[in-house]
Amino acid sequence: MKNADIFEFYRRLAEANPDPQTELAYGNDYQLLVAVTLSAQSTDVGVNKATRKLFEFVKTPAQMLELGEDGLKQHIKTIGLFNSKAKNVIALSEILVRDHGGEVPANRDILETLPGVGRKTANVVMNTAFGAETFAVDTHIFRLGNRTGLAKGKTPLAVEKQLDKKTPAPFRRGAHHWLILHGRYICKARTPECWRCPVIDLCAYKSKTPSPKAKSVSKG
Repeated sequence: MKNADIFEFYRRLAEANPDPQTELAYGNDYQLLVAVTLSAQSTDVGVNKATRKLFEFVKTPAQMLELGEDGLKQHIKTIGLFNSKAKNVIALSEILVRDHGGEVPANRDILETLPGVGRKTANVVMNTAFGAETFAVDTHIFRLGNRTGLAKGKTPLAVEKQLDKKTPAPFRRGAHHWLILHGRYICKARTPECWRCPVIDLCAYKSKTPSPKAKSVSKG
């Protein structure tokens, strides 16, 4: 995708959604870190359902440690891999209390050393909590980057580096949210809804999906 097209790609997404936000529910930086850690291989809707009551009284890592691993499991047992996730959340909470005064560090390298926190999670926290121009590449963004031609790469890190290189300054902070929402609701995995895509003419995807109405007309 040419630079002029990339700018227009983001401009249209920004026009449609001027203030993109994560769909994870949270009240502070620590709750965000926990929510993103829990969201691995789970939906934001499922995580929000599990954390709704949890976050009413667990707002700090110290409070999480008071709840304990077994108590946490009772809240998140509807989430996939909840046993290992509970263990990681307790472990990272211990580290935050012990080494960081109970605060979430605004440093990606440090975040990546926490149990259960990989580069994607660290990038989300840095972007959403601290306003860093980071690009968290999940399955949606990896697919969208390659399918549209916006940022091609064989690995999430390769796509991340392309996004970092190609995303223009006005859109760098919001890029992660625009792309994940576009991939989640329009540029879907199995059947992308190309007929209602605002950037269809800029996209390199050749097998554009016709609208259901067009399909029914052709069958008739």
